[in-house]
Amino acid sequence: MAERSDRRVIAVSDPAALAATAATRILARIAGAKDRVAICLTGGSSPQKLYQLLATDAWRNKIPWQRVHWFIGDERFVPANDVLNNMAMARQTFLDRCAPASNIHPIPTDSGSPEQAASRYERELKSFYGAEAFDPSRPLFEVVLMGVGPDGHTASIFPGYPALADTERWVVGVPEAHVEPFVPRVTLTLPALSSCREMLFEVAGSEKRAILTRVLAGENLPANRAHSSSGHTVWLVDKAALPENLGGR
Repeated sequence: MAERSDRRVIAVSDPAALAATAATRILARIAGAKDRVAICLTGGSSPQKLYQLLATDAWRNKIPWQRVHWFIGDERFVPANDVLNNMAMARQTFLDRCAPASNIHPIPTDSGSPEQAASRYERELKSFYGAEAFDPSRPLFEVVLMGVGPDGHTASIFPGYPALADTERWVVGVPEAHVEPFVPRVTLTLPALSSCREMLFEVAGSEKRAILTRVLAGENLPANRAHSSSGHTVWLVDKAALPENLGGR
């Protein structure tokens, strides 16, 4: 089975171990950074156990919340309090209880269109970063959390969609989703997502095994094109999702 030379696959026993491993890696990255830190979260079901873990006293007390800023890699274009809203899930699970409000950076979904929301979020990212273009020696994010969908999409970058080839913009509107829920989206582009010290995929459950097999075999899918441009790309995979002929390292 083919594997990217810049990708490390780590096998864990179950979703609980996956969440603990992800939390450990995030905290190590935060501890290794001297100044303020940007973490890019993801939505969907994959990170829920991680977010629940970060809310517990044992983990919450290890995070220097005042200097950590929380962004999101993609958002469904629904109201901020909608159950489908990715950042709403993260906020309800741990952010609103732990992080200063000024350090939480949701994608605005109160704009007239996904493209307008994308433009606003791109301006916010550039303001936070302090430049109009990425410097490989100074990544935007310390960690970018990612997942993989049943069609191989990641964030809201779907197979065959123009956002897959966008190398100029940091954030784009996605007028039509290719999987449920079928609502417009806003997503960071691959160049923005790749500006990180560590890109961390979480993959759990037997229903992910088929698409993970395709990704790790080298098929040209969005999830296979997402990687840290100057750091590490790590796939955390639980036993149920791991293809039978692949061993984690």
